[in-house]
Amino acid sequence: MGRNGDFDVDRAVDRAMDLFWRRGCTGTSLQDLLDVLSIGSLGFYAAFGSKEQFYCRALERCSALQAEDLVKILEHATEIRPAVRQVLAAMIEGDRADPSPGSPGAGEVTGNDAGLSPAERAVAALRKVESALAGALDRAKARGDLPPGKDPVELARFLTTFVQGLRADGRRRRVPARRRLGRSFVEDALAVAMRALD
Repeated sequence: MGRNGDFDVDRAVDRAMDLFWRRGCTGTSLQDLLDVLSIGSLGFYAAFGSKEQFYCRALERCSALQAEDLVKILEHATEIRPAVRQVLAAMIEGDRADPSPGSPGAGEVTGNDAGLSPAERAVAALRKVESALAGALDRAKARGDLPPGKDPVELARFLTTFVQGLRADGRRRRVPARRRLGRSFVEDALAVAMRALD
């Protein structure tokens, strides 16, 4: 991404993300985007190609930024359990960043010029978090913070699958997991998932 002449593309994507999450791709007009970005239509097309391509970039950037934040938490974790819980809770709340079918506007765009669909890019971001989670769990095991019989890779896969399960119905209904299931339910589910580390 980066800059396009005097136009900061990343900043433009950041400014438009909330608009897409609230209205979806089809619910957001080109004029809406031009107003938010303070750019003319020629400049917009030169920078992004189309509204749909711009939407793909917004989804990709949001997924990447969320993954980056979660990886940092795991890389700097000195206590594994609070860090894992924080990451799982953030992922459950991360429906806005997940362009799977049912999230706002997702499914309206089937791909982009790079050959990867928004859903494929979200999966790539999830795998990045899963890998960082496995690494953090492996380091915790080496410190003696996990029982010797625990497999960090299997645990990381289980925990990310658990999160995706909680989020699945929310994607169809377009509501975050906490609102759909209730805070108490999600907190109880998190507590059960965390027992996998015992």
